[in-house]
Amino acid sequence: MKRWLIQNGLFVTLASERPTYEGWLSVEGDRIAGMGEGAAPAHEAEAAEEIVDGKGLLFLPGLINTHGHAAMSLLRGLADDLALQDWLENHMWPTEAKFAGDDVYWGTSLAAAEMILSGTTTFVDMYDHMGRVAEVVEQAGLRASLTRGVIGLCPPEVQTAKLNDAVQFARDWHGKADGRIRAMMSPHAPYTCPPDYIERIVAAAHELGLPLHTHMSESAAEVAQNVRDYGTRPVAHLDSLGFFSRPSLVAHAVHLNDEEIALLAERGVAVSHNPVSNLKLASGVARAPDLLRAGVTVSLGTDSAASNNNLDLFEEIRLAALLHKGVSGDPTAVPAAEALRMGTLYGARAIGLEGVTGELRPGLKADLTAVSIAKPHFVPRTDYVSHLVYAANGADVAHVWVDGKQLLRGRELLTLDAERIRFEAQRCFERLRG
Repeated sequence: MKRWLIQNGLFVTLASERPTYEGWLSVEGDRIAGMGEGAAPAHEAEAAEEIVDGKGLLFLPGLINTHGHAAMSLLRGLADDLALQDWLENHMWPTEAKFAGDDVYWGTSLAAAEMILSGTTTFVDMYDHMGRVAEVVEQAGLRASLTRGVIGLCPPEVQTAKLNDAVQFARDWHGKADGRIRAMMSPHAPYTCPPDYIERIVAAAHELGLPLHTHMSESAAEVAQNVRDYGTRPVAHLDSLGFFSRPSLVAHAVHLNDEEIALLAERGVAVSHNPVSNLKLASGVARAPDLLRAGVTVSLGTDSAASNNNLDLFEEIRLAALLHKGVSGDPTAVPAAEALRMGTLYGARAIGLEGVTGELRPGLKADLTAVSIAKPHFVPRTDYVSHLVYAANGADVAHVWVDGKQLLRGRELLTLDAERIRFEAQRCFERLRG
């Protein structure tokens, strides 16, 4: 196994007593082997096959994006400034119905390039043609939790075909790409999947031993529809169907009452907070501070580039810190360090990877993002966690590693052909809109 060393760097630990330190970090194979302040011990330097000079760089855990639809990068800018249901039913779904496997492959490749360039090392993706998504993850070197999202507004035989497809994808890809790919099961949403269909998906998740993921309570209209159709709000509805009997991650969770927050906490359900997408679609502002206080794991997601319109998780981190201050009138609502945890540690926790990634700690996977601090907005050298949250952006990312393998060096993608991806993505879009 290759052993290499970073010297003279600044490292983010997110520990309350010492959130950053100057020093060294060593990697052996795919894991962090050691780390410490000051100069690296002589034996670390002697054992290193490669030494990376960390001067002018701030190293943090790779960012974790817990909700998205990567292939929808092909739809960026297609239908902006619309309400959620209009956006979905009249623009997104009709165009997505034309997607073939190649469209998903190149759209996901475009998203993968954007995520690596902005420091994301792990992402959750819910879509169709998931085998093609997995191919991109394997090639790009990223870590991902992937799920074939299913919409149940179709005849019973089509429902069964979709569920079988989701199960087969999970069997084919869970644990593949040297363990970097994990599978989930996903009914798209309570309003797009009949109750008995959700129960079938839950049963499949139990059989396969997999977590569940869904959209939930994204808009007020969705909640009202759930009450009309089933006599209850989405949280109680999903609970009654056994959804929370598996480790569960729900996206959005914007419209919750106190009882629902308490139930999510009791069931150990994690939430993917998507502040930019929720604002753009005027879905509302999730009660993230209340969820955090209740003990719910709140992570961050970009949703798709069609509703964001970028995949820069630094933007979600900053907005998570700022937005809740503004709407609550409390400047302490989401402190900078907590917002950064939402994009790293809490993201890992939300998808069952705590103790695997999401932190810089010996024994964990060597998933690292290095940000260049040789820029005006990182001066003066006061609080680097504050700078990362309130001043940094994805363009500051210089290098990225996953499993100890470098994916980005000096802003150059090492595992993906950016020029080819841009060309093919544009070609796919023109065919879809032709």
